[in-house]
Amino acid sequence: MLIRSLSGRLLLLTAAFVMLIEGLFFAPTVVAFREAWLDERLERAQIASLALLATPDDMVTPELEAELLKTAEVLNIVLQRDEARVLILAQPMPRPVDATYDLRSEGLLAQWRHAGRALLLGGDRVIRVIGLPVNGGGDAIEATVEESRLHQAMVAYALRILAMSAVIALLTGCLIWLALRRFLVRPMTRVIENMRRFSEDPEDPERVIRPDSSIAEIAEAEKTLAGLETELRSALRHKARLAAMGEALAKVSHDLRNLLTTAQLLADRLEGSADPRVARVGPKIIRSLDRAAALCASTLDFGKAEEPAPVIRTVALRALAEEVGDVVFPDRNAPEAPPAGAGAAGVRFVNAAPEGLTVPADPDQLHRVLVNLARNARQAMENASRSGEVRLSASREDETVVIEVSDQGPGLPEQARANLFTPFKGGATRGGAGLGLAIAAELARAHGGRVELAASTTEGAAFRVSLPSRPRLVPRGRPSRDHAA
Repeated sequence: MLIRSLSGRLLLLTAAFVMLIEGLFFAPTVVAFREAWLDERLERAQIASLALLATPDDMVTPELEAELLKTAEVLNIVLQRDEARVLILAQPMPRPVDATYDLRSEGLLAQWRHAGRALLLGGDRVIRVIGLPVNGGGDAIEATVEESRLHQAMVAYALRILAMSAVIALLTGCLIWLALRRFLVRPMTRVIENMRRFSEDPEDPERVIRPDSSIAEIAEAEKTLAGLETELRSALRHKARLAAMGEALAKVSHDLRNLLTTAQLLADRLEGSADPRVARVGPKIIRSLDRAAALCASTLDFGKAEEPAPVIRTVALRALAEEVGDVVFPDRNAPEAPPAGAGAAGVRFVNAAPEGLTVPADPDQLHRVLVNLARNARQAMENASRSGEVRLSASREDETVVIEVSDQGPGLPEQARANLFTPFKGGATRGGAGLGLAIAAELARAHGGRVELAASTTEGAAFRVSLPSRPRLVPRGRPSRDHAA
């Protein structure tokens, strides 16, 4: 558990970094220790030689000679004075000298090499060490020593250094761990605990964090979190109100649609009235009722659950356009034209989609997109009492299939263009709620495409649906009729 926590990992990293830094200084200190140890042996040898020179006739007993050599930890001592080498003290050599080290001219690389060999490979060799006497007590002083003594001293020193480094690393890590727990982990734990408590009941204002940290960064994080939690509470309250309103609106729309259906059935009888004034007003009443019923239906559709994922098929656009025309203009194939004054007499549907052009899409959802656009176009022309055509065309542009629905109406007002695809704000026709365009844009996005306003002038408007020419979704979900070419 410790290794997974931030403070535990920092503790281990601190110890590792301290050991690493100590390791960088370990080799130079070992080299310096070897140099100091050999210098100390030479100083002891010089002192032993001075003790000998202070005696009458430079003679000492064998016992004193052995004691002096033992104290100096050397095998023999040679003093160079007046260009002569004089053996001052000596005892039987266990073996011949294996190597000679002249500390007077030993370079840095040689020191590192000799120290490494003595530490790692030091054994039973006998080495001769040459150095300068202290206070000018001669030209040079030589001492023969057993390398095993040097090896043992260097190993003991290295172990002491490693132990001290480990203690320093552990103490440093613990201090940093304690400081981190006090100044960072504890405030972060408080923030995390607040987030957990807030998620349990976001509507409780008492669960919004109150910034009180003395650390600037933590205090800033707490202030930001408090702002986010406050905004989230407001958004949740707003969405709850909207949900309640939406539920009530769905109920009202459902009941209102039933009433409008009854009114439509009654209004149909007005067209056959003998009174010319009633016959003239009847179609307008019917169209108003149709628009009201369509508004209720679209409101109910928009309030349903999220649209299912598209079931991709190869859709023949010309055949689909014919179906769109049949739905939006149900009387276009009637044997007789609608009577004059019916409002739709001068609006006709033109299918300009080329033969053979296909697009990978969900046929049902693409049908809804185009029906919404075509119906909006027809209503725009009818409301403006304009005659002309609603044209549905299509083409392939690189990796995109473009479907365009255009009309010859008055164009979109500025307010409608500003909120074009926003539900209940982007209505382009009188009495509309803008749900058709919002639903069309949502369905197009689900296909990896988009719906956009291509043109809007006083001579008409055009909406463009852009869809990828290659399928980007894996076919799945509910079965659907095949519109393959």
